[in-house]
Amino acid sequence: MARIPEVVVAMDWGGTWARASVADKSGELLWNTRLANVVGGNQEQLLEDAESVLRRAIDWCGDRQIGGIGVAAAGPIDIETGTFYALPNLAVLDGVSLKEMWEAKLGYPVFIGNDANLAALGELKYGAGLDTLKLGRQTRTLVYVTVSTGIGGGVMDRGQMLLGANGMAGEVGHMTIDSSDSAPRCQCGNTGCLESLASGTSIARAARSKLSDASFLPSLLAGHDIESITAETVFAAAAQGDHLAQSVLDGAVRALSVGLTNLLHLFNPDIIVLGGGVTKGLTEAGLLERINQGILQRAMSERHKDFSLVSSKLGDSVGMVGAASLVWQELGLA
Repeated sequence: MARIPEVVVAMDWGGTWARASVADKSGELLWNTRLANVVGGNQEQLLEDAESVLRRAIDWCGDRQIGGIGVAAAGPIDIETGTFYALPNLAVLDGVSLKEMWEAKLGYPVFIGNDANLAALGELKYGAGLDTLKLGRQTRTLVYVTVSTGIGGGVMDRGQMLLGANGMAGEVGHMTIDSSDSAPRCQCGNTGCLESLASGTSIARAARSKLSDASFLPSLLAGHDIESITAETVFAAAAQGDHLAQSVLDGAVRALSVGLTNLLHLFNPDIIVLGGGVTKGLTEAGLLERINQGILQRAMSERHKDFSLVSSKLGDSVGMVGAASLVWQELGLA
């Protein structure tokens, strides 16, 4: 008789690190490892390194029965074949189908998904959704939005990921927020996207731009080399009362309020969960409530206002937890 799986292996493969964990059915990460992606690495090098990280995790499991491997990566992914399409941070892997390759090499079923979609699944099972369940309430619809270097999202509805016709749904960072002629250009090629207005990259860019406007001077940011200004720099200056930095964050808060209101009207969620490094900065700066108020002011009805806006408690582990959740779900053991 086949043994019941005790653990699964999860990978969160981003532009900087290939990270792997071993997770049990409660969502706890029992062991972690990571390996930096080779800067400018070719396809063969990146695949070899990622596979080596997975083998480390498998070796750590010893005699524990492994149910499978889950992989989360940023960008469009065909979940049936595990094929990557134009991943923003791993472009050399475009067209690579990992599922069949790694199943043959590693000997376990492999399940692959977009990191934001899997983060939504992880939040439902082990994060905000679990917290709600402990209070005696069922989460019907959960929207997860990561606000970091870029902006992405995922939607869980009645326990299922909303993926769209070919698995490309959830690109919330690329909804148009500003349609004016002066709207900033997004890395996707369009202008005025939420990502171009509220991501970590856009916050830094907006701060650099405002330094040329005398009305915002003097500023603590003026003492920095302009190319060294990051979102973290802006948050630090804003915390010290810097007018320019606060103005930049005001713009990001406004854009997020509008974008999240759009999601509220589209999906009517019980919970909106925000994750990512910029969310951490917004939370520490006490700006999450301002975003919440901005949504409530724009909500079209009282019924739409029946939602909770929370920051993720799973933190940097949310993609890993989501990848593990995917395996347990596909095995029918979630």
